[in-house]
Amino acid sequence: QVQLVESGGGLVQPGGSLTVSCTASGSIFALSAMAWHRQAPGKERELVAQITTGGTTTYADSAKGRFTISRDNAKNTVYLQMNSLKPEDTAVYYCKATISSAIVYWGKGTLVTVSS
Repeated sequence: QVQLVESGGGLVQPGGSLTVSCTASGSIFALSAMAWHRQAPGKERELVAQITTGGTTTYADSAKGRFTISRDNAKNTVYLQMNSLKPEDTAVYYCKATISSAIVYWGKGTLVTVSS
């Protein structure tokens, strides 16, 4: 059984920075494409950023230039560094591991609140 545990969420002021982390149990991390999604109150969950096993990254338009996704296979951890945060970035941020179209794992999420 694979478990994904997010951490690092919290309250940050507009314009500030925050890094959230997701650590995976088990030995599948290096085989998994990893992604961060987020869900704001009253909205659907949306993709923020993803990184392949080879390190190729893609970003949602809202994240380009402000967020950076990275992974450390030795630590089974994926990170999302968020800069220039805006109130509209407020959401629960979820980590996702994809091994195949049929094998996907989700974490329980970590809340990021951007407010003064």
